[in-house]
Amino acid sequence: MRAAFYKSTRPGMQGIYNRLVRLGEKGPHSHCELIFSDGVAASASYMDGGVRFKQIDFNDADWDFVELPDHLEPAARQWFTDHEGQAYDLLGNARFPLIFLPLSRDKSFCSSAVASALGISGGWRFGPNALHSVLRSMSI
Repeated sequence: MRAAFYKSTRPGMQGIYNRLVRLGEKGPHSHCELIFSDGVAASASYMDGGVRFKQIDFNDADWDFVELPDHLEPAARQWFTDHEGQAYDLLGNARFPLIFLPLSRDKSFCSSAVASALGISGGWRFGPNALHSVLRSMSI
């Protein structure tokens, strides 16, 4: 299992959003996914309506990867199964540059879902760049 962090920019409104997330977080990543050993990815995505599983063709030029311990996979997959269909937390994601926005207990954004699935408490505190740093620096 590994985590994937999006570092490219899409055209149009998605590209604007990519840039805003990076600017707000002061880092190169604007989205993240968890990739299970069978190749299925899981995350929370605005484009896909929230927490979901998806087949994604990961281009190495567009993504940075962090290898994760195998023992985390069953619980992470179960977290996504239990939360599949949960709405996307757009305000929660926008909270990084706009700290006054409220938190949602029943919605997720990409990095909050991945952090929570990995058993990291307070997953809502992590944007993609912070989560990337944490996963690269800690032994989980």
